[in-house]
Amino acid sequence: MKLQKKTKKTKKKEPAVLRPQEAAAVSDPSVSDDGREDEQVVGGASVKRSRPQVEVLEDGVLRPVKLSRGELYKPPTTEELNTLRETESLFHCSLLKMQMEELLKEVVLSERRRRLIDTFVQEVTELLQDVPHTTDTELCDQSWLPKGVKVPFLQVPNIVKGRFHMAPPASVSLVGSYPLGTCTKPHVIVDLAVTMPAEILYPGDALNQRYPRKRALYLAGLAHHLAPQPAIGSLRFSCLHGNRLRPVLLLTPPGKDSSNVTLRLLPCPPPGFFKPTRFHPQRNNIRSRWYTGLSTEDADFKEPPTPHYNSSLLGDLLPLPHLNFLSATAAHCPAFTASVALLKVWLRQRELDQGYGGFSGFLGSMLVAYLLSTHKINNMMSAYQVLRNILHFLASTDLTENGISLSKDSDPAAPSLPEFHSAFQVVFVDPSGHLNLCADMTASTYKQVQQEASLSLQFWDDPTLDGFQVLLMTPKPLIRSYDHVFQLCGLVKLQSTSKKLGLLSELMDHSGNYVLTVLPYLLSLLQRGLGARVHLLTHALPPTPQWAVNSDPPKHKDQPPLSFGLLLNPEFSATVLERGPPADSPQAEAFRQLWGGRAELRRFQDGEICEAVLWGGKTACEKRLVPREIITHLLELHADIPESCVRYTGGLLDEVIKVRRESCSTGEEDSLQVVQSYDDLSRKLWRLEGLPLSVTSVQGAHPALRYTQVFPPVPFKAEYKCFGKVKKSGFLGLYLLLPLTEKPCPVYITPIKVVCHMEGSGKWPQERMAIRHIKAAFHLRVAELLKKEHNLVCQPSPTHLDVYKDGLVFRVQVAYHREPQILRETISPEGMLCYRDNPEAQRLEWETLHRTYLTSTLHGLQQQHPSFGAVCRLAKRWVGAQLLSGELGDDAVDLLVASLFLQPAPHTSPCSPQVGFLRFLHLLSSYDWKNSPLIVNLNGDLTGADYTEIKNDFVAARSSLPVMFIATPKDKKMSVWTKEGPSVQILQRAIVVAAESLQVLETQLMDPMQQQDFKVAFRPPLDLYDVLIHLNPKQVPLHSQAVDPPRFTYSRGALHNPSLSCKSLPVIDFNPVDRYLAELRAAFGDLALFFCDPYGGLVITVLWKPQAFKPQPFKTAQMNARRVEVIGDEVHTLPNVEAILEDFRVMGAGLVTEVEPRTEKWVI
Repeated sequence: MKLQKKTKKTKKKEPAVLRPQEAAAVSDPSVSDDGREDEQVVGGASVKRSRPQVEVLEDGVLRPVKLSRGELYKPPTTEELNTLRETESLFHCSLLKMQMEELLKEVVLSERRRRLIDTFVQEVTELLQDVPHTTDTELCDQSWLPKGVKVPFLQVPNIVKGRFHMAPPASVSLVGSYPLGTCTKPHVIVDLAVTMPAEILYPGDALNQRYPRKRALYLAGLAHHLAPQPAIGSLRFSCLHGNRLRPVLLLTPPGKDSSNVTLRLLPCPPPGFFKPTRFHPQRNNIRSRWYTGLSTEDADFKEPPTPHYNSSLLGDLLPLPHLNFLSATAAHCPAFTASVALLKVWLRQRELDQGYGGFSGFLGSMLVAYLLSTHKINNMMSAYQVLRNILHFLASTDLTENGISLSKDSDPAAPSLPEFHSAFQVVFVDPSGHLNLCADMTASTYKQVQQEASLSLQFWDDPTLDGFQVLLMTPKPLIRSYDHVFQLCGLVKLQSTSKKLGLLSELMDHSGNYVLTVLPYLLSLLQRGLGARVHLLTHALPPTPQWAVNSDPPKHKDQPPLSFGLLLNPEFSATVLERGPPADSPQAEAFRQLWGGRAELRRFQDGEICEAVLWGGKTACEKRLVPREIITHLLELHADIPESCVRYTGGLLDEVIKVRRESCSTGEEDSLQVVQSYDDLSRKLWRLEGLPLSVTSVQGAHPALRYTQVFPPVPFKAEYKCFGKVKKSGFLGLYLLLPLTEKPCPVYITPIKVVCHMEGSGKWPQERMAIRHIKAAFHLRVAELLKKEHNLVCQPSPTHLDVYKDGLVFRVQVAYHREPQILRETISPEGMLCYRDNPEAQRLEWETLHRTYLTSTLHGLQQQHPSFGAVCRLAKRWVGAQLLSGELGDDAVDLLVASLFLQPAPHTSPCSPQVGFLRFLHLLSSYDWKNSPLIVNLNGDLTGADYTEIKNDFVAARSSLPVMFIATPKDKKMSVWTKEGPSVQILQRAIVVAAESLQVLETQLMDPMQQQDFKVAFRPPLDLYDVLIHLNPKQVPLHSQAVDPPRFTYSRGALHNPSLSCKSLPVIDFNPVDRYLAELRAAFGDLALFFCDPYGGLVITVLWKPQAFKPQPFKTAQMNARRVEVIGDEVHTLPNVEAILEDFRVMGAGLVTEVEPRTEKWVI
């Protein structure tokens, strides 16, 4: 960058103390030593800056001079403001660029590994020159092959013409990514092209699989030759990109270096041996008579084209020309290798580069070359800029409609783009003009690539995201990326499917691989059926098989199940009525053919009679699985694939949050009923007349009002025979129902908290006790009015008012907005009024302000994302089952889940509970809680500046902040949601358990061979706890909500019928387990930690605190639960474990059945 200086004379001034920014300017070499004003070119614009004047003393040291007040406070110029804005916008991209450069250092090959590879390649090349000759035999006669080696090819049909013998290769050459410099770790694969001698091939070998079989036999001969060599570690057969027509031989070096590199031998014909025109996509190279064994007498019969077979053979002709082309391109573009390496990382994280029909690294290299040839990128761009342009091209270019070509020569014999499109779903033509590089790729796979590229561009420039982590470091497996996933098992059924669909010519084209033959047709069928219900339907790439050289190649039916992913459209995915065309329209027949017997005529509200399909499903849980019903119906109707072969994993986890085990509801309907009842109560409270002060707001403060209560409250009526009736004196003759000792613990009644804010007025007292008395009076007055005007059963108390409405109990709490401030008031010894924060004020503020704000905000989030509540409930059910709910509160879990919907990068927002829960486990287990705050931008109220402020404040005060820091728009600095927990140890435990649960669930959901017991992720390991306190299920009111529900349940005095009226209330919010836990923590909280599953758990686990067992000096005031121990002349105290365990039993009399010590960390 050049600096243009303008000379300006100035007078010397006295030395002065220099500010840091001025000192930096003086130390900069661009600063002139005579205080001149420089003009610097920044971002293409010249910016004038006044340099601080300096004085040169005799010792040669620069001394700053004093600036005038006008120079010190001179406002920035327009140019300087523009430069600041540009710097701010480019900072995020510059950071991302530097992170990418560091990543490249990690993935490129080291010099040591390159030397290892070069040595191994040289050894293998020398061994290949010694391949012995064999006698010439018929191609079908493979008796010359030793028994220890099998032919890596499915030879069906078995009879084929031709002769074959082994001979040394004509040449051995490095091809692919290694000589190009784009080979990356950790899976280092080096391609070695082994040119077969021309003497074993014939020009007619392109017909009827002769060349692929000779190629496979040649590989088998090489395997036999190399197997006994000490320079070779292991040998295995595989296929190039999963293509069974192109088997390869995988070699690894011996010893500890075997995992560092894999050498892949690719047999290929001599250059120019076959004419490219022979492999035109419209030509046939598999004769029907040979393949089927049947002759046709139809004189007009025309052999069908075999484009996929042709492209497989043509691909073997071009490795060296492709390498030469890419090498020439890379020589002119310095960032070529780095950009391809970054693209490979991006593809690998999304599982798009491995398997049949994938977007391989070779394809990525060709795409970079295409963008360079069309000047969409230039040779001077950095790898960062190239990757961005690649993603933009992929997101905006549909190769399924408008193919592209690298061919510059107008060869009249080469196929045209329309001819390629007629044969293949995705078209990208290589430089020769004859080969479609995307011949094996399905349209669904390319749509998936487009979707991922579009998402990456959305996240690229977002300053609130860690773009590097999102783009290149976060893996996206199918089970976590798509809302619903299903698998096709029993792939042998697809053989009959291909016959039913009449796909004989396509089956010949794929050389009998009926899985790949049927796959595009299944995708097209399901896409038609699902329609607007899905944004994207894609499939996992069929994996590349590997097998031992002494084993037969795996059959098509033996490959893993086909996996499909659905990215749901929440607006239409759960619709039960599929409206078709009018009955008299031409499209009606096609609609009836698609849906078969499920199609019927229906009259709609607009009076029109249309074809329609009605799917089952009354509850939200059932409606979420409508896509499963559609998929199974279409596959059975059109492809003869029975429902038993479809393994649908969209709603397997719903079982743990079903509200009643006999029902098919996961609680959405109950939550909606609670919200509707609350809305009605809110309106009644607003309209109350006769209150001294008017109501300013009514806000909910309970998880049920934001659809996140694990088991929502259910309307009930007390069954009087299970209670003892006691008349409450003093208020409206209300009867209270008390539990009977001989009966099981009564039903747990959840009070739904509602905060009722009263208007501010001078009538409010300014003393805390007086305010509490006024609030108690308000509770009495509101109860009287609700009873009088609406005949509601009310039970007032000094702190709240319980209202029984629609079979639910609402706990109304009157609030005064200045009360937290008054609670902070204190009088200093000097008589001054000052404000000091205290736990009481914080608690009140949390209940009346923070929690109400959170409830209303998350209620709105539920309206935008219908699956939000179910994800929260699954997450909290898991937290409770793992005995962590005492430390990780409900509100914190709700915020963790909310972050998955508000900032879902690198995914889209979850549209099913299952995928949301898996992402919750991944977030909890992988987030950097120590160094990063989790910012939840509720309502989008936080700006980029707010994010920066939160992060800076977090770093500055990290040591004093909670270990799990969650920031929201109303709470940027304190993290009130996690202030009380979890601790460092509990968070670490949660991270470990979440990681293990995620691995177990993903394995079970994707591996059909695994035993299907997903509840294992909800069963906590108990071996690490010191004491287990077993509870009596008769006295656990929520026992029916356990992960493993009991076979028999107790009658707990509740009739679940909201239509019944109730004039008496049982004890509200009574849970003996919670009371017992509270007493244990109050009495022994300094000695141990106590854990329990709040949803029906029958075990309370105890973990001793290590520091509590250290000897303490004897003090009379600290002898609670301790015993005296004399060591020499010193008297110490230690916990009296035997007495403590006995206290556990005594305090839990009637509730505790057994106290079980599990370890020997103490002396009894």
